[in-house]
Amino acid sequence: MDIGNVLLMLAVIFALAKSAAFVFNRFGVPGLIGEILVGILISNLVIGDWSFEQTLHLNDPEYFDILEVFAEVGVAFLLFSVGLETRVKDLTSVGRSAIMVATLGVIIPFILGYAYIEYFADGNMYHALFLGAAMVATSVGITARVIKDMKLTDTKESRIIIGAAVIDDILGMIVLAIVAGMAESGSVEISSILSITILAVAFVLIVLLFCSMGVPKIYAMVEKRNERKLIADPSYIPRKINMLSVSIAVCLGFAFLADYIGLAAIIGAFLAGMIFADYAWDWGLEEKIESINVFLVSFFFVYVGLQVDMGQITENLLLIALAVIILAIIGKYIGCSLGAKVCDRKIDRSSLNIIGIGMIPRGEVGIIVATIGMKIMVDGVPALSQELYTVVVLMSVVTTLVAPPLLASAFRKKYPPEYQIDAHDQL
Repeated sequence: MDIGNVLLMLAVIFALAKSAAFVFNRFGVPGLIGEILVGILISNLVIGDWSFEQTLHLNDPEYFDILEVFAEVGVAFLLFSVGLETRVKDLTSVGRSAIMVATLGVIIPFILGYAYIEYFADGNMYHALFLGAAMVATSVGITARVIKDMKLTDTKESRIIIGAAVIDDILGMIVLAIVAGMAESGSVEISSILSITILAVAFVLIVLLFCSMGVPKIYAMVEKRNERKLIADPSYIPRKINMLSVSIAVCLGFAFLADYIGLAAIIGAFLAGMIFADYAWDWGLEEKIESINVFLVSFFFVYVGLQVDMGQITENLLLIALAVIILAIIGKYIGCSLGAKVCDRKIDRSSLNIIGIGMIPRGEVGIIVATIGMKIMVDGVPALSQELYTVVVLMSVVTTLVAPPLLASAFRKKYPPEYQIDAHDQL
């Protein structure tokens, strides 16, 4: 591997992604769409013997793996920054709604995905199970980017969406464990499902308890210690800890722990951000982490676009993909908005619209599920066919592309720009 080629690859991708994001933002479209389209362009642009992918050495697994690492770290920091703006009391205030939104947002899409294969396609049970599992997923990274760009993290709808996405990930991992277990052994391993469920729920609850009870006590202890030393010695200058270094270490550590127990790493990063949320403004963490995001996050959205291989798309596959995309959008929209309505009868239509749209994008999560389906072999063939893998990738990318502009429009209708609060307005 040539380090020069690696640097060239990163430089070109970064420059193209930021240029595309700038152009799309100028037309009022979320910049991440431009970044995803850059990925699609790089992956599919071929002129004679020349290809964009080959020029950047992305056809070499070693170079592609490096980009994948940058992408995964980028989305982890994106979710960490969202966690910095999400206090536990804000999340628990919508806990009941978030649970119901996530639950119905898992059940309805899974049923639709399974039923489509079972009754309208090849009827293969494993194909049906993995398609249903892929449709269950929600990519909180996509929605989080829109919410952050519009500076609407503090709204009730945003808190419900983020809270539901965390719960959705836990439920999604349980569904994936069941599906993968059935494909590998032909039966459901109850012990494996229980262990994943208990670990996931315990991890989230412990972090939330630490955020609400442990962090304030530690902060108070440090303040009291400094006060005592200042009284004893008026010339005492408290030692300043580099909280940026601490927060980065915690972000990466929690991402690892989440991945280790079977959750998505991004959920660990989000929970890590919540640990610092109450004091993020005092420590200037939001602005510092945003500087990291400016560099890293674009690689994630380009990586999502790179998964699309236009050469595998046939007319028949497009029809299947169109049906799956429609079911994926309808399933999440109806399931999640219905869940919000069940918990709050007084919630207005505009809020239901925001919540329903906000849970639509599948992004990298749907692709991860499909990849697992391709790796598991049943009777010598993958549990998920190559054709359905392409369908899932298309579904993941299309739902990722259509959700941001729809969500931005829905937010603007309820929260016009003149009523939005940005960093300069905060005290």
